[in-house]
Amino acid sequence: MPEIILEPLEGVSETLLIPLWVRACESQRPDAMLKDDLAVAMIDKFDYDFSQIRLQQHDKVGVIMRMNKFDSHGRDFLSRNLDGVVVHIGCGLDTRFERVDNGRVEWFDLDLPAVMALRQQLIPSQGSRYHTLVTSVFNDDWLEEVNQFKPRRFMFLAEGVFPYFEEAQVKSLFLKLRDRFPGAELVCDAHTPFVIRTDNLQLALSKVSARLRWGLKQGKDVERWGEGLVLLDEWFYFDDPEPRMRSYRWMRYFPILGKSTGIFHYRLGM
Repeated sequence: MPEIILEPLEGVSETLLIPLWVRACESQRPDAMLKDDLAVAMIDKFDYDFSQIRLQQHDKVGVIMRMNKFDSHGRDFLSRNLDGVVVHIGCGLDTRFERVDNGRVEWFDLDLPAVMALRQQLIPSQGSRYHTLVTSVFNDDWLEEVNQFKPRRFMFLAEGVFPYFEEAQVKSLFLKLRDRFPGAELVCDAHTPFVIRTDNLQLALSKVSARLRWGLKQGKDVERWGEGLVLLDEWFYFDDPEPRMRSYRWMRYFPILGKSTGIFHYRLGM
């Protein structure tokens, strides 16, 4: 029997159900690219009609590919910085800590109060190296709590978050993190303005009120926001020969499509 009646969530918080549902569906496939039994268990606890979420098959595969790429960035960072600190911005109901933990990382999951209250009901406590930040990433109240772990190296992961905000907000955050944590790394995903328009239509069909706002034409555009912002690498969905995306691989020959959505890895200052 469902144990949790989902209280109304507003704006960006509504979108946390989409990756949770995709993760649970993927986990039950025999050829799953990602296994997350906790996601399956969480879905069963909700009194919610997940059929309201309407995604095309290639969009579901894309969500999993995105998750795997963010996991890969986290693991790579921790292989280079064994005692590193990771801040997962807009964590939602993700279980990335369990997938990436190297046994030494100090991990922070950050999200809004309503989301973190729901998370507390669904995901058990994860030990002394795991911390929660119950706030908006655009507030300053969480910075000191993370700052205590200097001079350790920092990585900020923002999956499926920044496109929902205005460019001025995203830019301000980049510069603030550069000034507070010089030399930190930040990984985020971004869409071109074309994708912003098409994805907003899809969100409307899914009855989600949140809308995408920030678009990025090229990853290097962020470097113009301020001194010390450096694009280290970028990844696009058709860079890897994923078999389940085979019928869409032709898009890689057309940059307007093949490079319309990517994951971008930056260094913030020196």
